[in-house]
Amino acid sequence: MVKYVVKTGLYGYHKKIVISGLENIPKDKPVLFLPNHQSALIDILLIATDCNRKPFFLTRSDVFNGKFLKRVFSYFQMLPIYRMRDGRETLTNNSFIFDTCAEILNDGNAIVIFPEANHNLQRRVRPLSKGFTRIIMRSFELYPNLDIQLVPVGLNYKNAVHFPDQVAVRYGKPISAKSLFNVKAINQSSQIIKDSVALALKELTTHIENEYDLTLNRLMNDKVNFLNPSEVNKTILSYSQQQQHIEIIPVDQEKTDFFKLLFEVLNFPIVTLWRLWLKPKVPEAEFMGTFRFALAFICYPIYLLTIFLILFYFFPLALALVITGLLTFLNVFLVKYVLR
Repeated sequence: MVKYVVKTGLYGYHKKIVISGLENIPKDKPVLFLPNHQSALIDILLIATDCNRKPFFLTRSDVFNGKFLKRVFSYFQMLPIYRMRDGRETLTNNSFIFDTCAEILNDGNAIVIFPEANHNLQRRVRPLSKGFTRIIMRSFELYPNLDIQLVPVGLNYKNAVHFPDQVAVRYGKPISAKSLFNVKAINQSSQIIKDSVALALKELTTHIENEYDLTLNRLMNDKVNFLNPSEVNKTILSYSQQQQHIEIIPVDQEKTDFFKLLFEVLNFPIVTLWRLWLKPKVPEAEFMGTFRFALAFICYPIYLLTIFLILFYFFPLALALVITGLLTFLNVFLVKYVLR
């Protein structure tokens, strides 16, 4: 039930969500989903609601604060992963987590882990950490015949900090970790797996290798479709074969239009709450979409219910329902078809 409620919220919040490659996900084998990481919790929710599996999630340990949150996260199959920034002494806890992951995979389940080990809005695949390969090596150590399928996932946002945004989620072909593993060359096997996953991710999402700012600026001025990373990467390759311009061309700024103003008037309380209270609290740009979605997901149903109750107090039930329904329809229509 939670899955479908959240999925409804995601599809209502985004202008467009395109999912492709679901046929590449094995249904009866252990799977490690390995996505690039740009937009904090939104990345996780997009995979959780559409991947056709019920995966476990490796999550930064600092969010597991308090017994209540631990119970909630445990219910949603989230496991803490400890990083150096959490304190060197906490890293020993990862041994137990890696063993737990091995058991999960041995049971034929799926796990989501971000191999870049951090999030960043830049349109490039960052160097992969060795955390996910440690899980693989530990799994083979405990269960030598385990056939772990590595499924790279490319998350492609048109503009992750903008509303409404568009996103394409691309599932790549599975990579058999067993076929790349050599028990006599653990370190070499780990590097081969990392290289294979990195190469796959660079084909599933936009990857700007060199002259990042200049190349990104050219892509934006050429109005490429970031939901189609294959074509974008071909365009980047064509740039590398040309002489790059030295100065950066300013990208056209969006202008406030009537429909945006209409949307803000229709949702004035929520827009005000966002701009004056929550938006200033967003710690990093990568969390912008997550905080905004959370506010809309929680507050919009309350806002609609409040409007309905006020109307019902003064007018007949049918009229209250019609007006509330029209407001909902108009908001969805604006997000999906009108707002830029």
